[in-house]
Amino acid sequence: MRFATWNLRYDAQPDKITVQQSLDSLPDPLLEPKYLRTDGEQPWSLRRLRVAEQLISEGVVIAGFQEALVRQVHDLAELLGEDWGWVGVGRDDGAQAGEYNPIFYKRTEFVLRSYDTFWTSNTPFTPSRFPGAGSFRICTTVRLQRRGTGQEFVVLNTHLDDRSDAQRCLAASMVLARARYEAVTGTTAFPVFVLGDFNSPPTGSDAGAYEITIGAQPPVALPEDFAAKFAVPAGSPPFVLHDLRAHTPRRAVSGNYATWIGFTAPNDTHLWTRIDFVFGGGNGWESTGYKVGSALTDDGVLASDHQPVFADVRI
Repeated sequence: MRFATWNLRYDAQPDKITVQQSLDSLPDPLLEPKYLRTDGEQPWSLRRLRVAEQLISEGVVIAGFQEALVRQVHDLAELLGEDWGWVGVGRDDGAQAGEYNPIFYKRTEFVLRSYDTFWTSNTPFTPSRFPGAGSFRICTTVRLQRRGTGQEFVVLNTHLDDRSDAQRCLAASMVLARARYEAVTGTTAFPVFVLGDFNSPPTGSDAGAYEITIGAQPPVALPEDFAAKFAVPAGSPPFVLHDLRAHTPRRAVSGNYATWIGFTAPNDTHLWTRIDFVFGGGNGWESTGYKVGSALTDDGVLASDHQPVFADVRI
């Protein structure tokens, strides 16, 4: 099955154009575009068509998004169609306010078993902001069951803070703890996959959250109520989250590396970096393909300031 994670860039240029109006305005598919005509950020009402097209053409069955406002979530649900379901809440109030970290899944492939949201802050079970963080931050968790086989697995989708390294390190520690809980507790341990924008590259001074996630440095102390709720039994086996780019046969890893490119591609690459990831943990799975897609189309429209990440996993 193919996973995707994609920071959509929030709807910074809102308008009243409906999805149907956008579809009605699509040009003749045989009409040659004016290559690289546009420049800079375009409205979501244009970008949303490119996002949906990539997901459909890439054969994605599970997708985690970041920075999606409620309009963007509903637009994608409309574009993807009735075969798709989704879960998630707005991070500012636990309902519809603020950005979502929604998880979309194909209903024809999976049954939703459970889902929840926690805040990656000192008070994880109520809408809250970590001190010094730029925004409220959340993690969405789902347990899905594959139709036909009955195989269950867990997916977490998160977006770490862009300003506070302390928040990123706490959030990574919480995500790691929750993933371990799902992978090693209960009568049946589940394979676990983590999607998201970590705002933390694999190297450099702000790599702490990434290093915590993959076990290269120890996690920070967790909020007491979170640690108690997701404690694992004494003597539980060691747990590691693997970066799927490094856990996939090299021949099946795409050449594209950067996931954050801004709205300057392909003209200015000096700030490009890799901050969006798919991780896997637990037993009973393997990664068979990994690709960073392109957000750019021939007419110069960038679907987002991030590029999508696709990961192929066999359970």
